[in-house]
Amino acid sequence: MMTNPSIFALILFFLHCLIHPFIIAAATHSIITDKEALLSLKAHVTHDPTNFLAKYWNTSTTVCNWTGVTCDNIQNRVTALHISHLNLAGTIPFQLGNLSSLKKLFLDHNRLSGTIPSSIVSIRTLRVLDLSDNQLSGPFPALNNVSSLVSLDFTDNSLTGELSANICNYCPFLESLYLSKNMFVGQIQPILSECKQLVDLSLSINNLSGAIPKEIGNLTNLKELYLGDNSLRGEIPHEIGNLHNLELLSLQNNSLSGVAPATIFNMSRIKKLNLQMNSLTGSLPSSKDLGLPNVEMLSFGINNFSGPIPSFILNASNLFHLEMGWNSFSGFIPNTLGNLRNLKLLSLSDNYLTSSNPELSFLSSLTNSNNLEVLSLADNPLGGILPRSIGNLSNSLKRIYIYNCNISGSIPHEIGKLINLTTLSLGNNELNGSIPASLGRLQKLQGLSLGFNKLQGPIPHNFCHLIALFAAELQGNKLSGPIPSCIGNLSTLTELSLSYNELTSIPSTFWNLKDILSFEFSSNSLTGLLPIEIENLKVVTRIDLSKNLFSGEIPTTISGLKDLQFLSLGYNRLKGQIPVTFGELISLESLDLSNNNLSGFIPKSMEKLLYLKHLNLSFNRMEGEIPRGGSFGNFTAQSFMGNDLLCGSPNLQVPPCKSTEISTHRKSNKKVLVLGIVFPLSTAFMLSLGVVLVSGCQKRSTKLPNDADMSPEATRRRFSYLELLRATERFSESNLIGMGSFGSVYKARFQDGMEVAVKVFHLQFEGAFKSFDAECEVMKSIRHRNLVKIISSCSNDDFKALVLEYMPNGSLDKCLYSDNCILDILQRLNIMIDVASALEYLHFGYLTPVIHCDLKPNNILLDENMVAHLSDFGIAKLLTAEDQSMTQTQTLATIGYMAPEYGREGKVSIKGDIYSYGIILMETFTGIKPTDEFFDGELSLKNWVRYLLQNSMMELVDKSLLRRDDEHFAAKEQCVSSVLNLAMACTAESPKNRVNAKEIVTKLLNIREMLLTTVEGREK
Repeated sequence: MMTNPSIFALILFFLHCLIHPFIIAAATHSIITDKEALLSLKAHVTHDPTNFLAKYWNTSTTVCNWTGVTCDNIQNRVTALHISHLNLAGTIPFQLGNLSSLKKLFLDHNRLSGTIPSSIVSIRTLRVLDLSDNQLSGPFPALNNVSSLVSLDFTDNSLTGELSANICNYCPFLESLYLSKNMFVGQIQPILSECKQLVDLSLSINNLSGAIPKEIGNLTNLKELYLGDNSLRGEIPHEIGNLHNLELLSLQNNSLSGVAPATIFNMSRIKKLNLQMNSLTGSLPSSKDLGLPNVEMLSFGINNFSGPIPSFILNASNLFHLEMGWNSFSGFIPNTLGNLRNLKLLSLSDNYLTSSNPELSFLSSLTNSNNLEVLSLADNPLGGILPRSIGNLSNSLKRIYIYNCNISGSIPHEIGKLINLTTLSLGNNELNGSIPASLGRLQKLQGLSLGFNKLQGPIPHNFCHLIALFAAELQGNKLSGPIPSCIGNLSTLTELSLSYNELTSIPSTFWNLKDILSFEFSSNSLTGLLPIEIENLKVVTRIDLSKNLFSGEIPTTISGLKDLQFLSLGYNRLKGQIPVTFGELISLESLDLSNNNLSGFIPKSMEKLLYLKHLNLSFNRMEGEIPRGGSFGNFTAQSFMGNDLLCGSPNLQVPPCKSTEISTHRKSNKKVLVLGIVFPLSTAFMLSLGVVLVSGCQKRSTKLPNDADMSPEATRRRFSYLELLRATERFSESNLIGMGSFGSVYKARFQDGMEVAVKVFHLQFEGAFKSFDAECEVMKSIRHRNLVKIISSCSNDDFKALVLEYMPNGSLDKCLYSDNCILDILQRLNIMIDVASALEYLHFGYLTPVIHCDLKPNNILLDENMVAHLSDFGIAKLLTAEDQSMTQTQTLATIGYMAPEYGREGKVSIKGDIYSYGIILMETFTGIKPTDEFFDGELSLKNWVRYLLQNSMMELVDKSLLRRDDEHFAAKEQCVSSVLNLAMACTAESPKNRVNAKEIVTKLLNIREMLLTTVEGREK
């Protein structure tokens, strides 16, 4: 007979045999569900630039062996999914919520779009959810069943609406909440203080408003609190001082007001405190009982703080970043600044600070700060002299700003010891003596400003040792003698100002500076002739040689300066006629030839200068009729006064031109008769037209108060929202020209007949504000005939638009794929030369290189003469002086045109633009888009061109470009072959192996010259 234990064991064995198959089946079913969920995600990915999912998610292997997937060894379920930084595009499927055992989900740093499925935030086991750095939109999802959630990161998306007030109710164990860089609105709810376990809270860069709730002081576990870049108002609650574990507090760029509470200056663990760009007032507390012993970064800049620099700052031995500029601090700069031995940045600019003695002893104390890189003391009434000890400052020092500080004395010879300086700005002081020769040791110097001092003597020869110099301002001194001939060796120089000195001559070598953009030599004693070599300065935009002693005639070669916008030769001794070739200065906006001895007629060719807004020909010996066409209808009598032999319209205060005078220039009575009848009629017509043009242009030139921060050229006319609404017929679809990521472009026609393009930014999308600001920032500083010009802007809190030149022939993309626009080889070549010229200017023609970041045929616009203009600078980047080669961005360019390093790592450089340009070259001459469905897997437009370039040109090139029966077939085939080989050089995999824009322009011009020589030679 069996014992009871034996019976019990037998029963268990029987139950195990009965249930085990069901357990195995359930487990198998669960892993199949997980596999289906992951395959659904794979199916929703529309772009995988590295083919990650195709390579590593193979259905022939088990899910648990897929890269990025982690499984529980016991239950054999997916517990973690980590596929980040892959640039995946697509949407997140609802089925992903079927991963019911998931604990960690990382989909960050991709380009996923759409809404966040509610199924994901309902996974009960989920502890970490990271969807940051994507393009997700929609409201904050409801958090219903994720009570186990510890970390939530939605940073840098386009989420909208108000923050969920129930976050803490549903997620009581939440430790990290990152919601910055979205579009959340509303107030920060006090209930947020119920998340007692929060360690990191980031709500920065949103549209949050209202006050900071005092209840936030209850989150005593907080280590990092980011609330910056919102629209928060009111005072900083003193309860924040209760956060004794806080290491970082960021409140910058809000509208906070009142006095900063003393409690925040007594948090012993704080490392970074940022209050800059608010409206905070009062003095910072100076009690000896206060202190931030561990602080590393303090930013108080751009507020209304006053009083002395508090002593607690000087005891912060770990401090490496101190920003107190643009306030009203006063009193002495402490001599104990040297206690801050770890300082890298010290900015005290734009205050009322002074020195306790004339030797600026606080500067000497800073010799103890061995890591100092930036020293900014500008716009303070310091007085005193620069001490010789300035040469003992840190060898790490890169930038010094001590302009407008009432400094006197000479520039110490010892300043030449600071061999790593890139910027030295000492302008607007009382400095005297000569420019020290030791300055030539600063061979990394890029920016030098010594303007408006009392420096005298010659420009030292050692000045020419500054081989990295971009910009030099020496104007407003008493410098004398010739400009040194070695200045022609400064090949990097783009801006040079020597006005208001006593200089006597310009060396011939100066005209070799082919990259110079601007030079101002006004008000010196410069003599001699203007040389014909002035034509070498192909990219120059500004020339001021006024108020000197130049003589002779204006060289006709000046017409080669196609980018020139400002030319002043007034108050010299120039004679002869204005060259007829002035009509070729197509970018000219301001011209001053006044107070010379110029004679003859005003060239009618100048009517072609459509951008000319300011003209001064007064006090010369000009004669004949004043032109009426082009911009001449805008000018007043002041432009022509002092020329007694001029005639024209009565409103110009000159006598009318007599028909008899005109007849003396004719050879037959028949022509006289015709003129007697036709001329009065045409004159009446032109006068009527002139009145219309003048009245219209006067209206256009009106400036309203509070112009946006645009260049003077871009604020010729301010447009109201109502004007734009009417001119576009309420932004109707019939006027829609095109659409982009951040805006739509409409054709607008105003009542005065003016036609423009209006780019309206879609402010509901994350990135639109940045795109508007970026485009304004870039376009206010650059000007080139192959860049679309901004005419004006319309901007308020709810509406932002740019008013641009209208391009009647649309985009290159439209022309390449339209039956109504057939481009031949020469037209395509000319268009690509235009684009390359624009790139050359952006990359090399400006002090700060500009990276377009989104070159594609849609952004290449064609005017009425089929001249190409590069447009859309909404994601353009300005390279900083610290990094002239490459920078990083989270903004993405267009698929198919972006460089590989951009797609993989977000690294952008001028070489990335070159890659995109190479792809456009291929598309322009093959007629096939890089995104054509023909290209799949490893086959790309670049690989296809590489293969056929060596095997079958006829199969490669757009069918309309090459025909074997064409008598010029061989020349055209060679032309296209050369162009596509250049395109391959542009798209080298490694950025360092790609050609640059200068080389591209040179090569394309040579290719065009060879084609024209062959074709035109045979035609003759």
